[in-house]
Amino acid sequence: MLQDVACRDRNGRPFHYLDSAASALTPESVLRAMDGYYRQYRCNVHRGMYDESARATEEYETARAKVAGLLNATSEEIIFTRGATESLNLVAYKIAPQLGPGDEVVISIMEHHANLVTWQQFAKQYGFKVKFISLKDDFTLDIEEARRLIGPQTKVVSVMQISNALGTVLPLTELRNLARQNGALFVVDAAQSIGHRPVDVKAMDCDFLAFSGHKMYGPTGIGALYGKREQLNALNPFLYGGDMILEVTEEDSKWNELPHKFEAGTPNIAGAIGLGAAVDFVTSIGVENIEKHERTLAREALNRLTTVPGLKIYGPSDEGLDRGGVVSFNVEGIHPHDMTDILGGEGVCTRGGHHCAMPLMRRLGLPGTTRASFGLYNCEKDIEALHSAILKAIKTLKA
Repeated sequence: MLQDVACRDRNGRPFHYLDSAASALTPESVLRAMDGYYRQYRCNVHRGMYDESARATEEYETARAKVAGLLNATSEEIIFTRGATESLNLVAYKIAPQLGPGDEVVISIMEHHANLVTWQQFAKQYGFKVKFISLKDDFTLDIEEARRLIGPQTKVVSVMQISNALGTVLPLTELRNLARQNGALFVVDAAQSIGHRPVDVKAMDCDFLAFSGHKMYGPTGIGALYGKREQLNALNPFLYGGDMILEVTEEDSKWNELPHKFEAGTPNIAGAIGLGAAVDFVTSIGVENIEKHERTLAREALNRLTTVPGLKIYGPSDEGLDRGGVVSFNVEGIHPHDMTDILGGEGVCTRGGHHCAMPLMRRLGLPGTTRASFGLYNCEKDIEALHSAILKAIKTLKA
């Protein structure tokens, strides 16, 4: 399995990649699938009446079916996009004009800017309000506050499944039930969970779900939006152009059927094929196995890092709490950018900053954190290297 992951060395220098929450490394099988498209049948889809184009169409639609299978959806409910950001924008762009003064959208304070800024800016345009669910002291969502905030005035509940900044797993079942009790749409940002733990959109009963391919071992620039068929049918297209129409006259146009009415123009064919190969990759290993592996690594990292003097963990640390494969921390007196810089010099690749969650960091009173995040290719040696590099950084920066 490790041999199938590209970019695992730096020409013999140490390379401990602990930044999978930003972007996961790419398996060779994904690269081969994309290379095969470019070398063997690099043609457009849904258009050409010749063998190569037919194969491109078949591979593209097979990739859609693979994504649908991973989520327990149907192919008609899977819209290819550039990633979770575009997917979330698509939903808000089509839903927000239906809202106005007196209406509310409820999100969590942990949300990635892709979910937060989108609703924030549309609220300014259309006059509705955005309400934020806070955190408790243990860095879990305050579900009691959610019960107070979500009511008859709530039209949308839009939340992430796993926090990219803290590793917190949100209580989606309770949030969905609150949304349903009040007739609100339920939208999920699954960027940190797809490919890292099982996700079943039917069991989740979400109206929309967004994710990015590059966080689940696929290529960049490709992702998907899942939408219930009835919800997608009720929305007009996001973009206009070729392939999303059935008929065009001088006076009007008739939209194509799902999912094509939301995919105007030539799509990212190679990216979609690569995403399909990434689905094959994670399913061949078993998403449940990946989840177990990442949980084990996160627990080992927490156990080691909590022994470092002056180091504070930001995120759930109790063994009884569910969490993703993200461990964020700061060391007293050291800026996270300085810590991350020293770690990088030691071949330990982490991220330092606000992690596209500035309101969360402000709420916590932090300039940012250093974040280590795990993938299926990580092992205990990576955590040992992280621990050693942190100790070296403390010695260097506090000398």
